[in-house]
Amino acid sequence: MTRRRDVLAVSEVGMHLGKVVALRLAVAVPVIIGVYTPQGKADAQADLDKQAHELTRKTLLIDTHLDTPYELQKRMQDISGRIEGGHFDYVRARQGGLDALFMVAYVPPELEEKGGAKAFADQTIDLVENFAQKWPDRFVLARSPEEIRTYFGSERISILLGIENGSALEGDLSNLERFHARGVRYITLTHSKNNQVCDSSFDEGPKWHGLSPFGKKVIAEMNRLGMIVDVSHVSDEALRQVLELSKAPVVATHSSCRHFTPGWHRNLSDDMIRLLTQKGGVVQVNFGSMFVNTAVNAEFVRIQDEVRRHIREHGLEGDERTRYIRQRWEQASFPKAHVSDVAAHIDHIVRLVGIDCVGLGSDFDGVTDVPVGLEDVSCYPNLVRELLARGYGAPEIRRICGENFLRVWNAVREAGRLAWRQ
Repeated sequence: MTRRRDVLAVSEVGMHLGKVVALRLAVAVPVIIGVYTPQGKADAQADLDKQAHELTRKTLLIDTHLDTPYELQKRMQDISGRIEGGHFDYVRARQGGLDALFMVAYVPPELEEKGGAKAFADQTIDLVENFAQKWPDRFVLARSPEEIRTYFGSERISILLGIENGSALEGDLSNLERFHARGVRYITLTHSKNNQVCDSSFDEGPKWHGLSPFGKKVIAEMNRLGMIVDVSHVSDEALRQVLELSKAPVVATHSSCRHFTPGWHRNLSDDMIRLLTQKGGVVQVNFGSMFVNTAVNAEFVRIQDEVRRHIREHGLEGDERTRYIRQRWEQASFPKAHVSDVAAHIDHIVRLVGIDCVGLGSDFDGVTDVPVGLEDVSCYPNLVRELLARGYGAPEIRRICGENFLRVWNAVREAGRLAWRQ
């Protein structure tokens, strides 16, 4: 994720990227045959906007990764109404046509060493459950594709649960069944640090060269329970081992394409996308600017490397290290991505492996910098408009917006049912 905490995770402190310099990229205007006047172009654009909003309203739209709970733990706000800042609340979600979302119980990596990872995940799950209890006319907890479809069109937004960082398991396989019983339907195996389950794409070197012995048991148990294995954040070696071991399809709930960010292992290479989708999985595209825009990503990686080198060369530790990291990132400025960049990632995956292999995993409230046109959950129609302009029809857009993910989730559940019969 281009996360407030990913920048920190790189540096192991709790700061975020800070302010960025907005650089709006040009919006490509679709060519309309026979329309040459400025008024004709404006009318065509208005018609496309109308189509996008209407299609989004009628489409079951699922976002598989929002970090809103983590932000609310720092500053609680009433998300049943319009809140100050942030990327998510009920009002904007309804404006954007969002019908279901996974609210993630993010577990900070340092809790694996300090202790309390499982308790932190439980505390976050308690917080999310309270949303449905406190505002039952606006939010409902859902645990299955069937429940999502049942609530679709009811004006209530379905909230589903995921855990980000397998550290929450605390090395105890029985915690998987316990979290599943609480409604958790996917687990992101790691985050920014190698953990007890596997290696991370963000850490500076491997610990396990893929999955740990415990991690291999985790994959088998998640398959048995019908839980989705999320490979966003894992190292290349870990991803390949997961795909070899898993009896069920695998999902990247919030990753984009390395094709546009060469050398940055947080995104997926073309070969990985092929392997994941050959297994029946789906890639849920991350909206973060550094995930989708080449220039933003290159500048982030440059500064990240500079920070790490400076810390090593000067032997910075403790408060001095923290002050330097915070100051350097606050000085950083970045270009701005555009909604068309996200559409380009979707388009790349479709061209690479087909229309059935891509979905939406925004990483809203986890990413710091988002593209122009995708500022928050009210903006999904802008992405739909981009896809319409690129020639995608309503059936294809429905698959991207949710049907692909639901198909894969059902396949994961079926693999679990088969495991129980054996």
